Amino acid sequence: MLTGLSFPTAVRFSPDGRVFVAEQSGIIKVFSGLGGTPTVFADLQSEVQMTDDRGLLGLALDPNFPLSPYVYALYTRDAPIGGTPPTWGDNCATAETDGCMVSGRLVRLTANGNIASGTQVLLDGWCQQFTSHSIGDLHFGADGALYVSGGDGASYTFADYGQAGSPKNPCGDPPVPVGGNQRPPGAEGGALRSQSLRRPAPEPALLNGAILRIDPATGAGLPDNPLASSSDPNARRIIAYGMRNPFRFTFRPGTNELWIGDVGWTDWEEINRVPNPTDAVVEDFGWPCYEGNGPQSGYQSANLTLCQNLYSSGAAVPPFYTYNHADPVVPGETCPPGGSRSVARFPRNTASRNPPRRRPSGSARG
Repeated sequence: MLTGLSFPTAVRFSPDGRVFVAEQSGIIKVFSGLGGTPTVFADLQSEVQMTDDRGLLGLALDPNFPLSPYVYALYTRDAPIGGTPPTWGDNCATAETDGCMVSGRLVRLTANGNIASGTQVLLDGWCQQFTSHSIGDLHFGADGALYVSGGDGASYTFADYGQAGSPKNPCGDPPVPVGGNQRPPGAEGGALRSQSLRRPAPEPALLNGAILRIDPATGAGLPDNPLASSSDPNARRIIAYGMRNPFRFTFRPGTNELWIGDVGWTDWEEINRVPNPTDAVVEDFGWPCYEGNGPQSGYQSANLTLCQNLYSSGAAVPPFYTYNHADPVVPGETCPPGGSRSVARFPRNTASRNPPRRRPSGSARG
């Protein structure tokens, strides 16, 4: 039994019997086996922001670990892209109104026994205004590539296309600068960051709401990715997009076929499938224009060009499986409707560095 942990978010097993555990606050602990007292492998708390969905959420070991002594960590960084933490600490008082802009970071830690002795930054990105739908999961595929997921960083309380905040549009999403007013039909902020790959050229692609396939040594997109010939470095990394919060994903055993749990908003939870990450298709699962198999009513009624064009093209890939928040997942279950039935819900706590806030009935935040 593993004890001495505080809000663990990811567990990875080394071939030599050691067990690495990430905690939401930014600490990575290592056990010598399935028991005993853990050692602190790395302490990233000074960089990590752990309000609500945010924190150290992704962890992976090199496939040849410990011969290749690399441990990978994906976390919410308490600073804007290019900034220096801490910006907010763990107290985002305006989380549900203006939000608190932060970013995401992927690092490679070098293990020297049970202690991290070096850090290499592989990726900075994932501008996040609101405290839900942060970064997500990390896994190595059978092909040796490192796969990374991240959420849209948008609000869970309203149809967010970048119109809120102080300043407004703090991530600087097109077509207006930081402080500008995002207005339909041309707005491209908020949850629409998940559709950034469809923004008109030369607007850059973003990492939000996407699955990345990267070189674990450099963080660059791999040469056999679908968009490897793009001039945009983020586009070269993306193999699937259009998701709200792909908090957890896995592979069909023995293959690189991806199965993704995407947490829905007001109605539908999704399980999405990427059959082949290196074929010519970059799957667009449609968020925020779609939720489940149909248009998302809030974003559809906003008459947003990015969504209207997607409806017209019919290019969105439907989920492999979907279910409604109001429906029991298994017969006889007692979980209340709403977020408690999310496909990959982040475990809320009441004793962390920042306790959770209430969410609207029927919505799934995590």
